[in-house]
Amino acid sequence: MTQSLVLLASESRHEALLEWLDRQALAVAGFPLIATTELAGRLQGDPRTSHLTVTAFEPLAEGGDIRLAARVLAGGVDLVLAFLDPEAPPGTPPDARLLLRACDLASVPLALSSATADLLMRGLAHGRAAYLIFNPVAGQGDPNADLALIRSILEPQFLVTVLLTREGVDPAEQTRELVDLLQSRPASDADNVMIVASGGDGTVSAVAGAVAGTGIPLGVIPRGTANAFASALGIPTDLLGACDTILAGHTLVVDTALCNDVPMTLLAGLGFEAGMVDRATRELKTMLGPLAYVLAGAQQLATQQPFQARFEIDGLVTEVQAAAITVANVAPPTSVLAQGFGRVIPDDGLLEITIASPTTRLQGLNALASLLTSAVVQSPANHPDLICLRAREITITTDPPQKLVIDGEMLEAETVTFTCVPGSLTVFAPMPPP
Repeated sequence: MTQSLVLLASESRHEALLEWLDRQALAVAGFPLIATTELAGRLQGDPRTSHLTVTAFEPLAEGGDIRLAARVLAGGVDLVLAFLDPEAPPGTPPDARLLLRACDLASVPLALSSATADLLMRGLAHGRAAYLIFNPVAGQGDPNADLALIRSILEPQFLVTVLLTREGVDPAEQTRELVDLLQSRPASDADNVMIVASGGDGTVSAVAGAVAGTGIPLGVIPRGTANAFASALGIPTDLLGACDTILAGHTLVVDTALCNDVPMTLLAGLGFEAGMVDRATRELKTMLGPLAYVLAGAQQLATQQPFQARFEIDGLVTEVQAAAITVANVAPPTSVLAQGFGRVIPDDGLLEITIASPTTRLQGLNALASLLTSAVVQSPANHPDLICLRAREITITTDPPQKLVIDGEMLEAETVTFTCVPGSLTVFAPMPPP
């Protein structure tokens, strides 16, 4: 059941409550808040608390405190914060006797000062806090039903705060703001939190890139089309299985990467893969699901033109004619173009680079077939039109400039530098078999 806090305050104690809420912003953000109309208006109008979501009940003059006491008796409240004026005449709303009686009958903690409120909040937040970054437009299911199911599974164990992604706002930026807030708190608080990403690979990669290097563990609840990151790490792609993986608590430390200083969790593609991803529009993925990439790949294969590529690895320079270049940090077997070695190792401190250089469409099909076989048997590909490398850092220059896809996001760059960042991300994942 979702925890909730009831907030009450005498007029003379509004400022004290605002100061307390500002100081406890991180802990309070995990609770739905309930207050009377006048107090809710005061909270929404103050910059210190305007970010909080508050449900308003009737004003005190119309029995708002009575309604809140009834809510306490109904079992929908886990804590009442009542900052009351000790010098107010008996019976002055909000009525302390009414609150004391309701909390006593329902066995609900009641805090009458900031000191007792601090102690009670520590008790409520004794478990871990999970900040769920949820993309409501990901996947083909009902996002409201998905979110309700996720919360019903996680909330008995964690204090869950939901942050919805917003159109036009980069989820990575939202995550960085959250990370800054978490890291500004005492170390004991920061050690007891996790960030959970729920959406497609674009959302998961954006959140992972912002979490990498912070030490904050990442939970993944995949709801996209390909769900490549989850599949690569063995994370279940159904909601129940993904949530159970987080509850189990086993973590895996994996590498991340930077591409021209842009975080990269999965892989980047130049040439064929970038064109394929560009063709697989959201409308096409909504209609066809994973088959959208198959159709887009067939279309791209018919139009892909070779290009010159210059590689610099550890001071050594070489040039080849290529049709596709894939640089992978984490990738499942279904990411066929990353399977030059038959398997992408997520925690070896190296990037896997696969270069396809066919000159005809038939050679391209043969190279793809070789990569597919390599992925199935998990052994290096053996084909004359494929070059496979592992490197900590690589710089690639293309002529003409090619479209570049990084974790599903399209860019264009003439020169790109990839750098592996070893052991920078901790992810909840199933325990590997013995």
